[in-house]
Amino acid sequence: MSSLVIILALLSGAGALSYFGFRHSERLGNIFVIIGAFVPAIYFFFTIDTSIQFSFTLGGLSLMWQYSAYSIIFAKLVLVLAPLALLFSSAYMNKKVRLGTFYFNYFLSVMGMTGILMSQDFISLFIFWEIMTWSSYLIVIYAGKEVETVGIRYMVFSAIGAYSMLMALVFINKETGSFLLDDVFANFAQMDFNMQLLIGVLLLIGFSIKAAVMPLHVWAPGAYSNSPMSYTAIFSGALSKMGIYGLGLVFIKLFAGNQYTFINEIFAWAGGITAVMATFLAVTQDDAKRMLAYSSIAQLGYIVLGLAIGTEMSVMAAIYLAILHAAFKGNLFMVVGAVERQTGSTDMTVVTGLIRKMPWTFVSALISIIALAGIPPLGGFIGKWLLYESMITSNHFVLIIFAFLASTAAFLYCYKFLYSFFLGQEEPEFKNVKEAPFVMVLPMMLISVFLVVTGTFPGLLFEPIAHGMEYLGFQSVDWNMSMLINAWGDEVNLIDISSYIGVLFVIVLIFITMLHRKKTRYVGTKDISTSGEVPLDTDNLSYKTNFYKPFERAIAPVLKRSMNALYDEIGNGLSALFQFIRYIYTGNGQAYALYVVLFLVLLLIFKQQIFGF
Repeated sequence: MSSLVIILALLSGAGALSYFGFRHSERLGNIFVIIGAFVPAIYFFFTIDTSIQFSFTLGGLSLMWQYSAYSIIFAKLVLVLAPLALLFSSAYMNKKVRLGTFYFNYFLSVMGMTGILMSQDFISLFIFWEIMTWSSYLIVIYAGKEVETVGIRYMVFSAIGAYSMLMALVFINKETGSFLLDDVFANFAQMDFNMQLLIGVLLLIGFSIKAAVMPLHVWAPGAYSNSPMSYTAIFSGALSKMGIYGLGLVFIKLFAGNQYTFINEIFAWAGGITAVMATFLAVTQDDAKRMLAYSSIAQLGYIVLGLAIGTEMSVMAAIYLAILHAAFKGNLFMVVGAVERQTGSTDMTVVTGLIRKMPWTFVSALISIIALAGIPPLGGFIGKWLLYESMITSNHFVLIIFAFLASTAAFLYCYKFLYSFFLGQEEPEFKNVKEAPFVMVLPMMLISVFLVVTGTFPGLLFEPIAHGMEYLGFQSVDWNMSMLINAWGDEVNLIDISSYIGVLFVIVLIFITMLHRKKTRYVGTKDISTSGEVPLDTDNLSYKTNFYKPFERAIAPVLKRSMNALYDEIGNGLSALFQFIRYIYTGNGQAYALYVVLFLVLLLIFKQQIFGF
């Protein structure tokens, strides 16, 4: 049996074992979860490579499974992040209900992502895409909250994406007689331009929905925030990358000619606008889950921007940022999950002062925030360096302003996140909070180490990215292990930067430690001068509350037009139309007979215009 089939069988089998394990006991179920998390991943890394191929025929259709140098980058991302998130989940989901159903769908969605990435034909890709979508939908509605809004919205947009892809498949088979990716890529240039455009746009719609590109993003905030945080870590970190993977194939592999430049430009602008608007929306959130959801959309906007520009440097920046985003955003969702488990809330105006209570969680959050914000020496700085340089060298100067505005505004919610949860005043209601369990802390710290190492030695990621780009069509992609060299010959030694900042960090840490050896009195939000007035217990005097109100007022004109409102109006219009149709299709035979008579009368009246006699 092919190892490609075995990896899918291991993942689906892990889901089935977990389901039946939890039917017996939670302890047995958790054992199966841990085994199912790591066995497929270990098997993958020891046996799978790009030379393994599995071909078969289904219903007269030739199908093929094989990893490419491009898809295996995302496969490794999925099969590293998923086991860590599942390990985290074993403690986070403790004592929750219907755990068997939750983990069955969890493993099924990971299997769907893995299958998408090994699919070398559009039929297999579509089947695994639907497995991923349906299993993730069942997790979105797992908690039973806002099912009629969040769940339905997620499925409606997923259905739009699925039908777009299905229509593209029909046209592809009509034009090429094959569903194999290689056949489509080879014959695409021979198609009529209008057919090329139609197929490309349909595929772009399907992939863009999963990548949460505006205005197709409205499902994402609710879906990310309603899912359990142990799943949102891969929902945002890995599942969204399936859209990025597909966009890369279309922009670079399929749209290889210059005649599609206008489509790339449209999506580059869509990526830039997504980055800005989602960042602004993230700043206005008080719930950490929704804040990170909008932040994820914004970060995906950077990635789409890089892919759409399509130069060697911009594509390398996009794929590098995709990997980094999976790491730091997956980590931040775990941080929020840890805070939620230990305090019972994710409201940043309520939870505060956790730095001494949850120090390891704070360190993990700090490292991830530094990576997200693009501050050296971590990888976010490298990715944005490459992205900005690629925009300069490709003459996208206005988009630089968009990207820089989004990156600068991101500091606001990054600081809000750190200060609100960890650096604010300690409150009595959280005095007994303790650090999260070890199985939750361990995945967060492992990801943090990854972020530090890849920030100092980005070549560890550049090498596989370069091979993936060569599969897409780029020739001899250059990279350096620990040196950034721009188009004007300037060099940045990342080892030196990491060393200097590391020394500075140690000095500051020693200073703070020595300072706190003295007797220190910790103050709460009520321990503050109020000009002689006594604050009530209900008064929140923390400066994090409404601190960004002036900024929110400034951006209010930009945010007043909501895509949610537009889609709601479309939905209400369709609902009214369907309600009217219900009055026509009554189920009454006499009414239908009357319709037939009226139809015949109309034919007689307008026969001249219709039939010409």
